[in-house]
Amino acid sequence: MPPRSAPTARQQRLGHELRKLRKQSGMTAQQAAALLGVDRTRIPNIESGRFGISAERVRTLACNYGCPDTDLVDLLAEMAQERAGGWWEEYRGLLLPGLLDIAELENHALELITATTTHIPGLLQTQEHARAVFETADPQLPGPDLVARLCLRLRRQEVLNRDRPPLYESVIHEAALRMQFGGPKVARAQLEHIVDQSERDRITVRVIPFAAGGFPGAGQSFTYAGAAAPQLDTVQLDSSHGSILLDSDMQLRRYRGLLGHLRTLAMPVEESRDFIRSIAQDL
Repeated sequence: MPPRSAPTARQQRLGHELRKLRKQSGMTAQQAAALLGVDRTRIPNIESGRFGISAERVRTLACNYGCPDTDLVDLLAEMAQERAGGWWEEYRGLLLPGLLDIAELENHALELITATTTHIPGLLQTQEHARAVFETADPQLPGPDLVARLCLRLRRQEVLNRDRPPLYESVIHEAALRMQFGGPKVARAQLEHIVDQSERDRITVRVIPFAAGGFPGAGQSFTYAGAAAPQLDTVQLDSSHGSILLDSDMQLRRYRGLLGHLRTLAMPVEESRDFIRSIAQDL
């Protein structure tokens, strides 16, 4: 099988976790290659995501690396077995890979927690609101690119409608709720949509009001994607240069702590719903 020219973020993450386990064991790439009966160059290619690896070989490596976490090993083996790309692969070549990585991340998460201060999270956006957001891009998006981004965003929302959706929690700052993308009518419909979504099972929305004052990370938006094994959790950051994925132990601890602080500032669920309704009624 030829090497992958552009491995996905998830394929790279599998390789990264295998490299981490090998380094922790003190084993060299040459020694790992000998375990699999392959050339030593194969290991760096597996660890970069350029080459795939079977679930059986993942277990062989993990066993010889001395990894005691069976849940982690099972998840890594499952990742190795994933062959077919998801629906987002339809957009490869049309949109930036980072946008597809977000869809892939959401698809595999057991829990999604978003914290936003200046925009409505993508999974809660209406079509009209999303279109208005894309229309403000600078430089202006070409028509086909705008349509492709809009379609991708709306299809991402299907993750909340499947039979076993992830737990979804959104902490939204009041500033984001008062941004009138598309004008008052679109903004009102968007706020009403958030309230409707917040009343569904497995979806929680809470608001941080202006009155809460300043807080660490103000102005930054991020998503915390939880996996079945916490070592495979991921933080996704939005930036003007595209999506950034973080997964080091220190970074994950930092953002878990930040989420805990934001939750203490946010209003309770029912109070948050009433607050959003009041903003919508004023439009």
